[in-house]
Amino acid sequence: MEAVTAAAQARERLRASFASGRTRPAAWRAAQLRGLLRMAAEMEDEICAALRADLAKPRTESYVHEISLVTSSCKFALKNLEKWMKPKKVPAGLLTFPSTARVTAEPLGVVLVISAWNYPFLLAIDPVIGAIAAGNAVVLKPSEIAPATSSLLADLLPRYVDSSCIKVVEGGIAETTALLEQKWDKIFYTGNSKVGRIVMSFAAKHLTPVVLELGGKCPVVVDSDIDLHVTAKRIAAGKWGCNNGQACISPDYIITTKSFAPKLLDSLRKVLDKFYGKDLLRSADLSCIVNSNHFNRLKALMDEEMVSDKIVFGGQSDEQQLKIAPTLLLDVPLDSAIMKEEIFGPLLPIITVDKIHESFALINSMTKPLAAYLFSKDSKLKRQFERNVSAGGMIFNDTSIHLTNQHLPFGGVGESGMGAYHGTFSFEAFTHKKAVLERNFLGEAKARYPPYTPGKLKILKGVLKGNPLAMVQAAVGCTGRARV
Repeated sequence: MEAVTAAAQARERLRASFASGRTRPAAWRAAQLRGLLRMAAEMEDEICAALRADLAKPRTESYVHEISLVTSSCKFALKNLEKWMKPKKVPAGLLTFPSTARVTAEPLGVVLVISAWNYPFLLAIDPVIGAIAAGNAVVLKPSEIAPATSSLLADLLPRYVDSSCIKVVEGGIAETTALLEQKWDKIFYTGNSKVGRIVMSFAAKHLTPVVLELGGKCPVVVDSDIDLHVTAKRIAAGKWGCNNGQACISPDYIITTKSFAPKLLDSLRKVLDKFYGKDLLRSADLSCIVNSNHFNRLKALMDEEMVSDKIVFGGQSDEQQLKIAPTLLLDVPLDSAIMKEEIFGPLLPIITVDKIHESFALINSMTKPLAAYLFSKDSKLKRQFERNVSAGGMIFNDTSIHLTNQHLPFGGVGESGMGAYHGTFSFEAFTHKKAVLERNFLGEAKARYPPYTPGKLKILKGVLKGNPLAMVQAAVGCTGRARV
């Protein structure tokens, strides 16, 4: 009951701030974005320390994958803010002549952002950037599974942004549920599809629109017509170099041909040895598993009877450190748990097919992924992959890096989510595009008004068909027996 009361009070305070018009001016929006930029720069050490405490995340990953992307988003929004806010003129149309028409971007109001634990700084702040740029008041609920980062955000944000319009609410399931019971103007959730369904069910009670950034089994198709060493490095970087596989766009499984699999395996082994050394569990460049629940979940996937003998590299684990080594598995059964659910960890199955085109049907037999990757020099194969595979995003000859491009939308499709953000798409995610048509008191067309007559109908039909004579007759008010 206390959590519900606190959630309601937080929402009402922000609603009052929004109603006052405080968040609407471009100057306020820009000031908050500059505050976030200062926070990212001035508190880099503290942010990296929190990420280290939560995930044992290497400083390089903390900066490159989280802090720098927040900085990039802020700068992009500041550069484009006035353009985004400016009403856009559109053609008025003949039926409303004389008139002018425009589309005005207005803020939705008070929005709720629920972020994830795997990139706890980036996935908290990036949606908030879009919400602020669009002129909204915001409640941010960081993930309690990354407590150090959650606590840091609760401490830092009031020091760098307007706390009367932007508020952090910490807590667990009770606090999140209390927030979801309130009426918001939009809910932005990043996480898994199970919780996504819960978020959507709460939102439906108030007809609240949602953005769901979920996950899925992201496939990597590897053709034989490639630079093998570069391919292995880029797969490894996207898998184990992104939070040790705990990323929604991390490669989830590889598909390649039976004849090429041994070469790919050998190259991946060499790359992993070079990246992380012989004793994988001692590498300082690998994040730990976030908690014991996820550690045990991953161990269960790896230890399943039909899977355990498919391990061809890695497989070591240390429960005390919450570490699992980069692990390669070859030809695990498609009905095993590891191939039915998103792995979200350092395990990487390799599935073999006779011909590379068979990968399309295999991918499409599963739920639509957040990202799909193809390594090939074959232009025809690339176009076929693009046409036939549905995914939130797609990269040829690399993994994961599409999210760094502020001009590209980032979001899922089907089970991997709905809605998109980043760059312009972040602004649009938190904006209502309002249609505005403006007329003066000239240009009355009598044919539009009752009493209706056959003559009026003929004129209206002619106008709708673009007949110039009918338009003239409508404009001068001719409604009688004129032929159209």
